Amino acid sequence: MIDIRRGRDLWRRLDVTARDLPFPLLLAAGSFVPALQAHGTQVGDLPARPFDALAVPVMLLTCLPLAVRRRWPAVSVVLVSLGFAADQLRAYHLFAGSALAFALVSAGAHLERRRYAVAAGLSAAYVPLAVALDRIGSPEGLDGFVTFYLGAVFAWGVGAWLRSTRAVESERRRRVAEATRAAERTRIARELHDVVTHHVTAMVVQVEAAKYLTAAPDRLDETLSAVSDTGRRAIADLRHLLDLLNPDHGTDARMPSVGELPALVEQTRRAGQPIEFTAAGEPAETSGSAEVVAYRVVQESLTNALKYARGSRTVVRVHYRDKEISVEVGTDPSGAPAAPPGGSGRGLAGLRDRVGALGGDFTADPRPDGGFVVRARIPSGSPS
Repeated sequence: MIDIRRGRDLWRRLDVTARDLPFPLLLAAGSFVPALQAHGTQVGDLPARPFDALAVPVMLLTCLPLAVRRRWPAVSVVLVSLGFAADQLRAYHLFAGSALAFALVSAGAHLERRRYAVAAGLSAAYVPLAVALDRIGSPEGLDGFVTFYLGAVFAWGVGAWLRSTRAVESERRRRVAEATRAAERTRIARELHDVVTHHVTAMVVQVEAAKYLTAAPDRLDETLSAVSDTGRRAIADLRHLLDLLNPDHGTDARMPSVGELPALVEQTRRAGQPIEFTAAGEPAETSGSAEVVAYRVVQESLTNALKYARGSRTVVRVHYRDKEISVEVGTDPSGAPAAPPGGSGRGLAGLRDRVGALGGDFTADPRPDGGFVVRARIPSGSPS
């Protein structure tokens, strides 16, 4: 059996001229069919001349240039027009004369440069053809010649419309591709921000605390072990994230989920942040992207707690419902302001965008007592 898909692929690999050649050959073959002789496109309405030896080169000149109608549209339409003019002056009225309409459409669709010059030249050349046909006895009359010209203009206009439509579609696809790339860059930047900021902040806090533990070797060793563990986790998360950028990697790259929240909380505790963590309910089986977003909300909130409320009591509450996940992370007022690396605000803005993209609600506000609270309601009905 013939593999249709393979045959189509082989056909597309052929040069455009080879793919365009069968049609003009079909027109040429049709000119030899007795039932189609003297039934081609014509102007002038002269009595048909019998098919003779000169008709063959006229037919070939009219048909074969269609093979280059996409590669060299100007050359194609000019040669086809010359063949058509010879056909009309000799009054063969070959079936091959139908090639003129296709040449005009192709020129309008594929001619990129000097379109107006080619159109003006063809229009100017039509005048002496009409005059010559009239002088050799054509009964067409002015109305007939004008009507034929308008038909030719219409064929060119159809091609121009196709060209403009193709350009609009190409521009639309370009914009969609740019928007997709921009969205992907934004998503990767957010993931990098979440991963790097959280782990690095935890490591900075742990290292700063280690400065004051030189007199307590056991606690110093525990703190340095926590720094090492945090660094390893950062490397692992970055590797998983970089897998998303590898075109040879599958689409099943690991992403965090709410099931890893206890480990995240414990890691932050080891960095010196007192945290109360409670979770109610069970995650939905098809929570999809909601789990990733919920994890990132808690991660970013704990990162900010380490940076701006170091050592203050932090409460993390996660409530799983049938169709949403509710997250609340609050910190008590900080007794002594820390001096961490400055933030850009990109983290909270990214969380707001992520939650909003799923149709949820996100707030991050200071509390009247001087603390800070982050709340998010994340719909979980649509899987990623």
